[in-house]
Amino acid sequence: MANESRPCPCDIGDRFDYGGRGQEAQVEHIKVYICKPPASTDKAVIVIHDIFGWQLPNTRYIADMLVANGYIAICPDFFAGREAWKPSDDWSKFDDWLKTRDAGKINKEADAVLKYLKEQCGAKKLGVIGFCCSGIAVHHLMVTYAELKAGVSLYGLIKHSGDISNLLNPTCFLSLSFVKVWLVTQVILLEQKLKENCKVNYEVKIYPGQTHGFVHCRREDINPQDRPYIEEEGKNMISWLKKYI
Repeated sequence: MANESRPCPCDIGDRFDYGGRGQEAQVEHIKVYICKPPASTDKAVIVIHDIFGWQLPNTRYIADMLVANGYIAICPDFFAGREAWKPSDDWSKFDDWLKTRDAGKINKEADAVLKYLKEQCGAKKLGVIGFCCSGIAVHHLMVTYAELKAGVSLYGLIKHSGDISNLLNPTCFLSLSFVKVWLVTQVILLEQKLKENCKVNYEVKIYPGQTHGFVHCRREDINPQDRPYIEEEGKNMISWLKKYI
C-alpha cells in the first residue's frame, strides 16, 4: 500500500504544525473550534473528531478546507472535557477507554452545537462529517436529527452503530479498500442494509491501497502515488455536501 512507508498522521497521532484559521470558543458545557468564511453564509458543517480529539490540527485543517468552500465549520469537543487518546497510551486498554466515549450518546453535545449554529451563526442548512470512530457518531446523528441534511463518514467504523439503514437524509460513506477481514464484513453488511432498507440517497465509496487516516494529509504532505486518492476523496466530500446543503 502506498502509504505504508509513510503512515498518515491521523493514523499514528502525529500532529501537523498547523494552527488553524479559526478560534476556540465555549458553547454551553463544551469547547469548540469554529471557523467562518469571509462571506456571510447560512450553511454549516459539524466536524466530528477522531480518537485524538478536537484539538488535533489535522482535523482543524479539514475544517478549514470546508471554510474555503464556503461553509461555517465547527469542531466540538464531543468528549466533553475527557482526555483524548494519545499515541503513547497503552493500546491494550483502548477498548475500555473507548467504551467511556460512546459515540451514540452525544445528543447533549449535538443539541448545544446545533442551537449555537442556528442562533449565533445564522445557520439554516446543516451537515456533518466525521472520521474513524466518529463515523459511528455520524451514523447516529443522521438517524436522529432530521435537520442534518447531509452526512459524510470518512473511513468511519460501522460496527456498533445500530441500524444505519434508517438514515433520515443523504449520507456518503468514504471508506478504505478491503485490506482487513473485519472491514470486508462491515462494508458488505453496510451495503446490504442500505440497499434493502434505506429510503434516502446514499453512496459507499472505496479507496484501494490507502491506510487509515489518509485524507488528513495536507497538500504539501501528500505522497505523489497517493495524491489522486486523497484529492478525489476531498472532492467527493465537498461535492456531497454541496449537493444536499
